[in-house]
Amino acid sequence: MTKTDVTEAAKALRALHVPGSPLVVPNAWDVSSARVFAEAGHPVVATTSVAVAAALGYQDGHDMPADVAFDAVRRIAAAVDVPVTTDIERGYDLPAARIGERLAEVGAAGCNLEDSDPRTQAMVEIGEQAEFLAAVRAANPDLVINARIDEFLHGEKSFDDAVRRAQAYFEVGVDCVFPIRLPGDRIAEFVEAVGRRPVNVGHGPGSPTANDLAPLGVARVSFGPGLHNVLMAKQLTKMATAMLDGGSPYGG
Repeated sequence: MTKTDVTEAAKALRALHVPGSPLVVPNAWDVSSARVFAEAGHPVVATTSVAVAAALGYQDGHDMPADVAFDAVRRIAAAVDVPVTTDIERGYDLPAARIGERLAEVGAAGCNLEDSDPRTQAMVEIGEQAEFLAAVRAANPDLVINARIDEFLHGEKSFDDAVRRAQAYFEVGVDCVFPIRLPGDRIAEFVEAVGRRPVNVGHGPGSPTANDLAPLGVARVSFGPGLHNVLMAKQLTKMATAMLDGGSPYGG
């Protein structure tokens, strides 16, 4: 991708973040899965760090070397004709400015960045995270930044603290916030508390769908490693077991 291509992809991705009309973002883990989503008609493809790491033989939590992680993004971005936004944890220990630069180099239109330490799961102080996000933004002005808020995952589960983090991150130029594990009965309240700016909500088994979340003002719905987990832990495992028993993995 040329710089112009990446800029245009980021512009298209940013425009799809409309509160009340959620962008459904499928999470791929390799070129094959990314192509399935793009060919099905999805206007954007995301990656999931958990599943990308698993597919390449690593653990989530900054176990993947930075070069491996960014090369995976490069391969996916080069394989599809839609914008790619990538989950890169907290940048694999690279300086913030270098994270922004490398994302541009590999053709990523957007990224997720976490506000807890991927190894220790300790929350990063709000001011430090805001400075980190601002530096990524300064290095890559086109990048669509989805700032993950881990308050309900690794923090004290304080709704007010999650809102304060979201407001601080918006102030330094992020495009969307992702309060992962935000309780379903507080989604609408959170959207209102951050001024109806773009909010990402994750969808898992039994949780509200994009159609359910639209009236709440949500702008983006993602799936994390869920699709990969279902395929590997259920369908592929069932097929593998059938083969062991001498049957057909295709059923029937």
